[in-house]
Amino acid sequence: MEFAYALLVLILAVFIAAFILLVVGTIYFDFSNSEIPLGVDQPVKLRIVHSILIGTAVLGKILEKLGLCSQLGFTRYMRRGKKLGEDPKLFMKDLQFGKVPVRIYQPRVPSAGRRRGVLYFHGGGWMFGSINAYETVCRYIARESESVVMSVEYRLAPEHTYPAQYEDCLTATTRFMKTAEDYGVDPARIIISGDSAGGNLAAAVCQTLVSRPDLPKVHAQILIYPCLQAIDFDLPSYQQNCGVPILFRERMAFYVLQYLKGDASFLEDVLEGSHMPVDVKLKFRKWLSADNILKEFKVRGYKPRVPIECSNEVYEALKKFCEPAFSPLLAEDAVVRQLPESFILTCEYDVLRDDALLYKKRLEDSGVPVTWYHIDNGFHGIISLFDNGRLSFPAGKKGLDNIVNFLRSL
Repeated sequence: MEFAYALLVLILAVFIAAFILLVVGTIYFDFSNSEIPLGVDQPVKLRIVHSILIGTAVLGKILEKLGLCSQLGFTRYMRRGKKLGEDPKLFMKDLQFGKVPVRIYQPRVPSAGRRRGVLYFHGGGWMFGSINAYETVCRYIARESESVVMSVEYRLAPEHTYPAQYEDCLTATTRFMKTAEDYGVDPARIIISGDSAGGNLAAAVCQTLVSRPDLPKVHAQILIYPCLQAIDFDLPSYQQNCGVPILFRERMAFYVLQYLKGDASFLEDVLEGSHMPVDVKLKFRKWLSADNILKEFKVRGYKPRVPIECSNEVYEALKKFCEPAFSPLLAEDAVVRQLPESFILTCEYDVLRDDALLYKKRLEDSGVPVTWYHIDNGFHGIISLFDNGRLSFPAGKKGLDNIVNFLRSL
């Protein structure tokens, strides 16, 4: 009995020591591998949020080593969120559009006519995120703009690779468009939106739908710090914000590779810019170039990189990066000029800032009306942290309110 008790105490001591090492290691990693700019909103809160994310990943790795679960599965579980209780201002219903789960949010307040319909594609690097994780955001949009919101739960990488996520979002969108009136929505007032990876999917779906005369025309698109290309990871925003939480430059390259092929092979090629032939880069230079970015976004530093040739093996593996469904920034002018009125939100301290700025320029050059809101003290992911208890960010709330105001204007 004494031996069993001593063994139990030893095991407990080992776990406590492991936990302490985890905490210390997390703090050390956070401070040595990240940069919190002086101008960012609530820097201490951002440090805490980032430490929690790193701690979750490290704990997941420990559990994976112990054979209890996979790191990916644990991280998804911790980030998945939970369905909130009833909302006195909204009707909510979970549905299945084909094999795609969706959740509908409908305002309870009576309406004189049919409402706007907003499709929302969540962020998460195509690997994380869920309907539940974005419950707070979607409820807020539905309540404050008095719109019907449909949140889409698309398949995730690496189990499901490109174009599975895009196809799920397209399936949900076309089904919603065809049945909009069943949910009290005016088919002529449908808006497609998304943040981060979801912004990528929203832009790709919008481009696809310009060639679908059998469906209502999309009324507007809302792109919240979207990823719009995987050709150039050395734009000014990538250089300036490469170590700013919660999205590092290296992590963004990791995500696009997981989305494309389900693994991170060729990560170093992508980071050094040797994953695309020089002639391919020159082909897209008129749309994808730091020359098209205003000087004010280069003052924090920018050094052009000398183009590097790539091997045929690497290009053959990654050439789908050039498809507009993967990189909407690279769509032809004939498609871009047909896109609907757009709202684009960017954050100063975000590696994806310049993707959105370049797309904004393309839209404006093509005659598409654009409403742009820039959070000059914002970081990637700030919108989803607008109402996060003690770790909430006022700048995120202000950004979300600008999205709501744009919707109300439509």
